[in-house]
Formats: sequence, structure tokens, C-alpha cells
Amino acid sequence: MAAILLVDDEPLQAIARKTLLEKRFPDVRRVQDAAEALCLIEQQPFAGQLGLLISGHHMPGLGGPAFVAEVCARMPRLPVLVLGMRHESASDYRFDQVCFVSHPIASSKMVEMAALWMTLQNAGNAGNHSRL
Repeated sequence: MAAILLVDDEPLQAIARKTLLEKRFPDVRRVQDAAEALCLIEQQPFAGQLGLLISGHHMPGLGGPAFVAEVCARMPRLPVLVLGMRHESASDYRFDQVCFVSHPIASSKMVEMAALWMTLQNAGNAGNHSRL
């Protein structure tokens, strides 16, 4: 099964999210910020094994929409699940492979969304988020 990269700058929330994801997915890696994530997705073999990026990263600078845009430019076929903040909307993330979920999001819904994206990715349809 493909790897999931969780980008989350809130330590307690990140640990909880990672723990829940690991119950269903064997390969979950967490990084704290955009720089770490962008470095990691450039490295082989990790980039070749990456099946989903989950972004809960919303710090100033390269965060939120700017970070997701950079990921989409570097890996245009990689599905991205954005765990949005209250001040964000889906229109901030206009990429085919991005699914935006507004705040608050139940942890169980995050895991369900990840499972759906991974299924679509394995079937070769991850770029069509309209099915979600």
C-alpha cells in the first residue's frame, strides 16, 4: 500500500491524526512544516511510494494554499487532502487532485477520506475529486 504524508504544524493534533491513520494504513509519515514536506517528496524512493498528502499545515509563509500549489506543481498526480481552517474555503485550493474539507473535521471522517483517496489513487482516478 502507498505511503501517506501528514503535514501538520500542531504537535498534539498531529500525533492524534497520525495514530488514527496508522490504525488503517501501514505507512504514515508526519512532518511539521512545508520545507520538510517539499524536501521529502523530492527524495526517492519515498516520492515513488507516496500515495496521499494530508495537509493540516496553516502557518504563515509557505503554508495553506501556497504550499498545496507547490506540491501540485512538483507532483501533479499526487492526491492532496486539505484539512481546512475556519477562514479558508475550497476556492482557495483550485487543483484537480485536491480535496478540501472545512473545519472542524471529525477524525473518523479524515480517515474515511484518506481511504477513499487511496482507493481512487490505486484505481488511477485520484485526479477526479468530483467523485468525493
